[in-house]
Amino acid sequence: MDILLLIRDFASIGLLAAGVMFVLAGAIGVVRLPDFYTRIHAAGVTYTLGAEMIVVALMLQAGFTLLSAKLLLAGFLLFLTSPTATHAVANAAHRAGLNPLLSRHQPPHPRDAETGDTP
Repeated sequence: MDILLLIRDFASIGLLAAGVMFVLAGAIGVVRLPDFYTRIHAAGVTYTLGAEMIVVALMLQAGFTLLSAKLLLAGFLLFLTSPTATHAVANAAHRAGLNPLLSRHQPPHPRDAETGDTP
């Protein structure tokens, strides 16, 4: 029985560490990336995955209890609302006229790629 508790603890620690790493990667992305759209992409994707991993780790530690059911509900709501909120904020910024920063390198237009003409 003790070996099962040890496996559960190691799995929980692994998920918790991976979740924290994803959240930290998202925080670094928010600070380092150049414009709003890349920042919100980094935050939305990594925070959702990181938070879900942390919730699953906490569920493993809680076992089959009422707390685990509450964590499952919170994780499900987080899984639904986080990408939706990210999309709503990005859509509002786009409708408000915030344009993304584009690099100097512009890929060729598809019609130019068909004819072989490059500017």
